[in-house]
Amino acid sequence: MTDRQMALVALGCALRDGGYRFVTPTPATHQRVIARRSAAGARNVRDVFGWSLPFRGSVLPGRIFELGEAAAIFQPAPGEGAKVSTVRFSTLSTATGEYLFVHSAYPTTGPNAVFFGPDSYRFAACLARTIWKGKRLIDVGCGTGVGGLTLAARVDEIVLADISPAALELTAVNVRLAGRDAPAVTLRESDILTGVDGDADVIISNPPYLVGPEDQQGGRLYRDGGGPLGTDLAARIARSALVRLQGGGGQLLLYTGVPILEGRNVLQDQLEPVLRAGASSWTWEEIDPDVFGEELERPAYQGTERIAVVVLHANVD
Repeated sequence: MTDRQMALVALGCALRDGGYRFVTPTPATHQRVIARRSAAGARNVRDVFGWSLPFRGSVLPGRIFELGEAAAIFQPAPGEGAKVSTVRFSTLSTATGEYLFVHSAYPTTGPNAVFFGPDSYRFAACLARTIWKGKRLIDVGCGTGVGGLTLAARVDEIVLADISPAALELTAVNVRLAGRDAPAVTLRESDILTGVDGDADVIISNPPYLVGPEDQQGGRLYRDGGGPLGTDLAARIARSALVRLQGGGGQLLLYTGVPILEGRNVLQDQLEPVLRAGASSWTWEEIDPDVFGEELERPAYQGTERIAVVVLHANVD
């Protein structure tokens, strides 16, 4: 690990030892909350590392500030002597344990932002009640590593794969914060499964699923699902995963968002022929009927009734 990553691990441990807890909300909720408080700036550790508010050095305990400086995560903010953290820390509690994850600070507007939020919580909860055991698990588009790491006690080996080096840098920190390390956990820079060798009996993914910007410039990797309705990446992952599982069988769990048009899940319609050809059984579950309603105002979503969060769970014999 780099010195920066080691400092982030130490910072996360110090926060956890100090009782730090923060649940990261949607960007829209985050914006509303800090609009009430941003003028006053940060008052405590949660304001700095949760709400991403600007602070002055005296707000943070000395050791916490020193570790943040060592990790080079503070940058100047408006106001004399003010700084702001470029990362956040979120806590997550599931049936598989208690976790702390480092990820990008609010607002996550950069093209390589590493996102953690409500989808991460729903994804982890879904995995905890669905995936019970496995030999080799691949988390495709792992982001912060939340999927694979929350299942670490249930599988023998984990591969955390992402196309973003920025995501993998923070994922390595989260591996240490979760108390896991090589050889049980391997990180791979990979476009879907192209950079991952070998078989797997569990493949999971929570890919981006929104339509990219209309001008196709400045897209954010963690949001843009590709194609006219944002479903192309999820479809590619499902196809690749089913092929990989053909070697020895196993299961795919794909958590994603889909546009609903005329009452139809467009991704389900897209993948049904693929599932009939490559899976022995599968189910679709709609676990949140309406997310990112503000997206419906965009031209790409004209005709879309709602965006739903769905889970595809497919088995290959």
